[in-house]
Amino acid sequence: MVPARLTVVTIGARDIASLREFYARLGWEQVIELDDLATFQLRGALLCLFPLDQLADDGRVEPASPHAGIAASLAINVDRRDEVDEALEGARTAGARVTKEPVDAEWGGRTAYFADPEDNYWEIAWVPPDSSMAAAIARATASA
Repeated sequence: MVPARLTVVTIGARDIASLREFYARLGWEQVIELDDLATFQLRGALLCLFPLDQLADDGRVEPASPHAGIAASLAINVDRRDEVDEALEGARTAGARVTKEPVDAEWGGRTAYFADPEDNYWEIAWVPPDSSMAAAIARATASA
């Protein structure tokens, strides 16, 4: 059985220095800095930046080619509805490309999207505290 646990997200970086600077401008704490690795402490997991070619070699696959569009997103869930707007402004100030301004969603929450300098997509979301998603997030981060 494979444990249902996410502890580290690694992004293959084409320009690790640029991405390192971007995530530092978000105000995220860098806990490991090597020439070919940058690791940031998140609540409940780590975000690692690693050269794309080395990541592909490690996984024994070809590196992904730059593409247009979205294939996946990483989510940052915030505690307050208005924190979506505040966090998106922080991302914009850090140099993010905003792809979706904050909107109230039909499911009762609030959501926005941004992309980092290499088009890794992030969603900033607030979910109502009485929702099943909020309960699932609380369970997932309880031991973090």
